[in-house]
Amino acid sequence: MGDYERSATVEAEPGVLFDYLSDVENLPHYFAAMRSAEPAGGEKVHTVAEVEGTEREGDAWFTAEEESRTIRWGAPGPHDYSGELEVTGAASGSQVTVRLHTEHVEDDRIERGLEETLDAIKRNVEQGADPAAP
Repeated sequence: MGDYERSATVEAEPGVLFDYLSDVENLPHYFAAMRSAEPAGGEKVHTVAEVEGTEREGDAWFTAEEESRTIRWGAPGPHDYSGELEVTGAASGSQVTVRLHTEHVEDDRIERGLEETLDAIKRNVEQGADPAAP
């Protein structure tokens, strides 16, 4: 079993950051392996991701709780994959914390993925980058 956690400070107001992160269509712009994500009704999200060099398509669940500024997600399958992203206020803007759980314990690929995700969030939000740009 693997549990992973990483945090970063982002120079943005917590509500603005949460709004960006909780928009399902922005997922591919900050989650390293995600290629596309589309709402599929209710808590369902249809996703396409690249995992270990293989494109995987499927449905996941995704919830965003505005009051606690917490996003939770998961996907059915043999690895019991789920995660949580939390936005809190910080002295210089916001702190974003990402937590992942999976039964599939890997080497450092998950840690690298978390770092890439936090780097993309910081870059997109702080630099006002167009998240749809390649």
